[in-house]
Amino acid sequence: MRCTALSKTSKSLLVAPKPFGQPASKPGRQFIWSRALATSSSIPSSEGALAGVKILDLSRVLAAPYCTQILSDYGAEVIKIEDTARGDDTRYWRIAGEDDAWDENAGPVSNYFAAVNRNKRSVALDLKSPQGKDIFLKLVKEADVVVENLRPGAMEKLGLGYDKLEKVNPRVILASTSGYGAIGPYRYRAGYDMIAGAEAGLLHLTGERGGRPVRPGLGLTDICTGLYMHGAIVSALYARERAGYGQHISGSLFETQVSLLTNVALSWLNMGVEAERWGAQHPSVVPYDAFKTKDLYFVCGATNDEQFAKLVEVLGAPEMIQDERFSTNPRRVSNREELFKLLNELFATKTTDEWLAEFEGSGMPYAPINTMEKVFNHPQTEATEMVMEMPFKAAKGGKISILGPAIKFSKTKTSIRSRPPLHGEHTGEVLKELGVSAAEQDKLRKLGVIGER
Repeated sequence: MRCTALSKTSKSLLVAPKPFGQPASKPGRQFIWSRALATSSSIPSSEGALAGVKILDLSRVLAAPYCTQILSDYGAEVIKIEDTARGDDTRYWRIAGEDDAWDENAGPVSNYFAAVNRNKRSVALDLKSPQGKDIFLKLVKEADVVVENLRPGAMEKLGLGYDKLEKVNPRVILASTSGYGAIGPYRYRAGYDMIAGAEAGLLHLTGERGGRPVRPGLGLTDICTGLYMHGAIVSALYARERAGYGQHISGSLFETQVSLLTNVALSWLNMGVEAERWGAQHPSVVPYDAFKTKDLYFVCGATNDEQFAKLVEVLGAPEMIQDERFSTNPRRVSNREELFKLLNELFATKTTDEWLAEFEGSGMPYAPINTMEKVFNHPQTEATEMVMEMPFKAAKGGKISILGPAIKFSKTKTSIRSRPPLHGEHTGEVLKELGVSAAEQDKLRKLGVIGER
């Protein structure tokens, strides 16, 4: 599905305010003008904030596809360019028993792939062939952004580096994501979520105290890289509206994970204090943990002395606030072992549901540790529309449930306009829009330049 066209006013804001090379005579005034347009009601509420922005997505797996899915939810048109042989690797990443959920004749698809590729059209294209390059460059002429996560130098080897793209379209933004970044001695190394998490410190921090390192249950480094890059792309689009030209932006899993070390990093950089694994505890806030109840676990914390007084009151042990070992957070940090022993004894006296009832209305931060079943039966999940269902013939049930966008806009609504694409599903459609006839497409298909679909 294609994005609907912008109104003339809003299109001038997002797509083409000035020809390339024409300087803004008064940058400050232009900024005010753009901001005024952006906050006006000229963009119809039925269109997303990025409606009219066209993105070519060469990425695969998680980090960059997650980035482009966010942009697509915000209204951008995303064309996913996949190789003609296999397509995105995650099309094949099925968990045990998942084969039974899909129509075997639909081609490769999985829940993993579907999680980060909705609102996109798929084109199967051989970028190593001269004809494939020519088609891609024709698409670049009309694009605002090209997103890729090949190894550094791979785009140049294909003859599709930023220098080439910029000549074809001076306003295009190339967004590159890699494992270790575009410079430095490790730039050519393959990078994956857990590898970057290990080398950039996350796995050193994650796990039980005194225990083995543990990979987080999600690809957090990948996902955070996608979040960083989506913000960078929007910023580059905004910069282009002021300056009139595109640019090359780059990010990596390693750089993302180093930046995510935040306070832990500064403790090392400024004090030489080595980080350690804390399980569910916190290095500088006590108490903060997952406590074992009679049946399950209960998570809560006290980030200041007032909250600690409230916590021990709810637990039925208000006298603990008078204990000098626990009267302030620094003292609680120094005496955490003694405190946690007492707290664990108290939490073990009731079930998790009983503690939920006790904490209700207390103003304290607390929660149970929910299974997926409980997460998706949660009233807040329903109220915030975090699950949506859409038809999908490739699924044996004829439909698929997907996650809704996390961010809501009051006027430029996010939207889920189309299901995840099958491999190369929109090749003919996109080429037709480029003016490639059906006969020419047949020739390209026989040559292996485009996919079979």
